[in-house]
Amino acid sequence: MPVRTLFATQFYEAELGEPELLEGLERSCRALAEDDRAGRRWSRENGYRGYTSYASLDDLPERDPDIALLVRRLNRHVADFAQACAFELPRRLKLDSLWVNVLRGGGGHSGHIHPHSVISGTFYVAVPPGSGALKLEDPRLPMMMAAPPRTPDAPEELRTFVYAQPRAGSLFLWESWLRHEVVPGAKAGAERISISFNYRA
Repeated sequence: MPVRTLFATQFYEAELGEPELLEGLERSCRALAEDDRAGRRWSRENGYRGYTSYASLDDLPERDPDIALLVRRLNRHVADFAQACAFELPRRLKLDSLWVNVLRGGGGHSGHIHPHSVISGTFYVAVPPGSGALKLEDPRLPMMMAAPPRTPDAPEELRTFVYAQPRAGSLFLWESWLRHEVVPGAKAGAERISISFNYRA
């Protein structure tokens, strides 16, 4: 057919198969969830089902050697993704923010974007059975107006929503303007632990 695909949305998936790093990160995340009273208070006041350091701690790589090691791994992957996106950059992107999420069973995170960043992502430390997927939204959705729905067997690149199911050790990266959400997991499920971050120019 005389059809070509335009305006691709890139999504990066990798596995960091380092059991010792995963174990260290899980200990660190759980310790933060116990010790960070300001983070627990913010999570409670904002209806977050579990704990996040999003609004309380901005120096995690300096506080924790395992998180610092993770950042060194992330830097390489983010550089590879930036190259795949054909970004014209005078220098490498740099880490702007990083936060821990310990999400209880049944918890999710509604649709959002990450303003003022170039690349965002999440590294998954613990993903128990029943954990929700990362739901990605076609960025053209608000402009589709009278467009009909897609067929159930539409190829992935034509779907309105794409679901990326992580496992422990998964790394997902995307451009920060891409709207996404965390689908609520099973209510009786164990805690899902992840570390999210933003990189800027």
